[in-house]
Amino acid sequence: MTSHPNASDERTARADEQHDDTPADAGDAKPAGETDDAGDDEPEIVDGRTIEHLLTDHERDIASTAEGTDATAAKRPTLDLPRLELGRRDFMKAGAAVGAMSGLAGCTSILADEEDDSGGAAASGEHKVAPGEHDEYYGFLSGGHTGEIRVVGIPSMRELMRIPVFQAESARGFGHDAKTSEMLEEEGGGYTWGDTHHPRVSQTDNDYDGRWLFVNDKANGRMARVDLEYFETDAITNVPNCQGVHGACMQLPDTQLVFGVGEFRVPMPNDGRDVQSPDEYGSVITAIDPETMDVEWQVEVDGNMDNGDGGKEGRWFFATGYNSEEGVTEGEMARSDRDYVKAFDIPAIWDAVEAGNYEEISGVPVVDGTMDSPLNEGDRPIVRYVATPKSPHGISVTPDGNYAIASGKLDPSCTVIDIDAIAEVDDPQESIVGQPRIGMGPLHTAYDGRGHAYTTTFIDSEVVKWDYEAAVEAEAGSEEPVVDRHDVHYNPGHLIAAESYTASPQGDYLISLNKLSKDRFLPVGPIHPENDQLFHIGDDDAGLELIKDKPSYPEPHDASVVHKDKLDPAKTWDTDDYEIDYVAEGEESIERVDDSTVEIEMWARRNEYAFPDITLQEGDEVHLRISNIETTSDVIHSIAIPQYDINLALAPQDTREVTFTADKPGVFWAYCAYFCSALHLEMRSRILVEPDE
Repeated sequence: MTSHPNASDERTARADEQHDDTPADAGDAKPAGETDDAGDDEPEIVDGRTIEHLLTDHERDIASTAEGTDATAAKRPTLDLPRLELGRRDFMKAGAAVGAMSGLAGCTSILADEEDDSGGAAASGEHKVAPGEHDEYYGFLSGGHTGEIRVVGIPSMRELMRIPVFQAESARGFGHDAKTSEMLEEEGGGYTWGDTHHPRVSQTDNDYDGRWLFVNDKANGRMARVDLEYFETDAITNVPNCQGVHGACMQLPDTQLVFGVGEFRVPMPNDGRDVQSPDEYGSVITAIDPETMDVEWQVEVDGNMDNGDGGKEGRWFFATGYNSEEGVTEGEMARSDRDYVKAFDIPAIWDAVEAGNYEEISGVPVVDGTMDSPLNEGDRPIVRYVATPKSPHGISVTPDGNYAIASGKLDPSCTVIDIDAIAEVDDPQESIVGQPRIGMGPLHTAYDGRGHAYTTTFIDSEVVKWDYEAAVEAEAGSEEPVVDRHDVHYNPGHLIAAESYTASPQGDYLISLNKLSKDRFLPVGPIHPENDQLFHIGDDDAGLELIKDKPSYPEPHDASVVHKDKLDPAKTWDTDDYEIDYVAEGEESIERVDDSTVEIEMWARRNEYAFPDITLQEGDEVHLRISNIETTSDVIHSIAIPQYDINLALAPQDTREVTFTADKPGVFWAYCAYFCSALHLEMRSRILVEPDE
């Protein structure tokens, strides 16, 4: 394992100063990882603090559930805590995760087993992208609470664009014109915010095809589609019968369906019935047609669901789950030591729908996939429940399609499921073929195409590289499949390797999306940036090479990385790709349709609008259509009328519409809000609203 490459001597000195006031009995503290020969009677001291002091009550309770099965128990010296077996190194990492060792935030090399010889985190020349040069990959990162997708270049990690998805955004005029505002208000349910989590790019024959990107709204139960020709959201589906669509994946190899993994259990329909009867609540997985974005069907399951991923051959879809107890409080949801991976047999579900074996709820066929369902009896159950250690989190299918790997989160192991075996075994547990010990808090796994899996460990703050075929051959609980470890700053959630979700990962770059940055960047107040760290993983002999830190606005979750050759973004709009009519020069018009309705069709080009003046009457309903008639790429115009809350962004050859009521008499300047030419400030039109007498 490599250590953090830029530990600060100054911070080390500050940490030492902070420890000068430790109690006198702390003088016998031993370095982390050193064996205590004094016996078990004396309290374990780490860095001048007792073990009990390092763990908060809440984190201790969570960690105590991570004892694992007999098969995944630790094979190392342990600390005796109630219900908890942790190696010394595990414990030190856990303490850092909860902030108990915040004084060591800049000198975490003392927590590592080995010293780092990489010479620092600066990118080597081969990974630099010079000014004017293009990156090799597009990285599509979820924007979390901003409800957007962030597009970065890799390996430069330069932010290229932001794509608004679930809320209005003024720079691109999203939610301000008629089409996108209707999408947000009517199709999207009218919410003012969203929480994007899992962006997935469409595939054909298990490879990215550059058509669409799909992403979920964890907050409000929505799914959206982004057109990757124009990098613009073009559809939103408000998913019924669930709250919180968490996982967002698709049926492969050809994006036949898009799946939204519902998380929160609610009554169905959620119209006031059964509010006091949690036993009647349910959670559903939703299948959506990628072309129409219509909901095809849903499957109700036991417990809550979390993340998901699809097999490579079209039959299986997998979702992790928690709360098999179906409780509504933390205590109720933590009673059991097991939860389940749900394996959905997609063709069998289609057969049930076509046979009418469903209940229509909120206009959607809902198939019963609970454990006791008649549809789960016989030789072809529609859902198979594979028991795993408590509360598995991420799940992903290996590039070869042989295995689905679920991360333990509260257990130090990952669970390797043989996909072909699922349909053959009588007991779903027999499909589990490996359970390697990865580390504390495994969350998500990505792949390099050379047989290696890379898993984030939230508590250990590491990316762990391991051989998944070796995990199948090894005993359960073994660490032998682990090839390499690298510390990250700090507490990683998702990670993504280049084209990891396809059948042919590129195997060169990996991004760890870390939840905490602590002292990595300039301080910006109490809410800190998060930290996206880029690794080069192309040299198995050299191991993971950390080449770049990038601060990220809270809170990203997942990402997809696509080679530049698989996308073909438009440079200007094609007028055939939108339904409204383009307004060419010479076709501009102002028409009073009746006493209170005015229709305006106009254009914009550098320095001018079609009309220098537009006269209206107070109370007029105004329908405005405007086209950017520029043919040169990268010449953006807009029309802003702030007093009427209008702000339309116009790429070359684009046309947008908006309707407003001229209810304020006066003179209002319409102007271009994009700096487009030397006479940009003169690009304006005078809106004259005469008072209604």
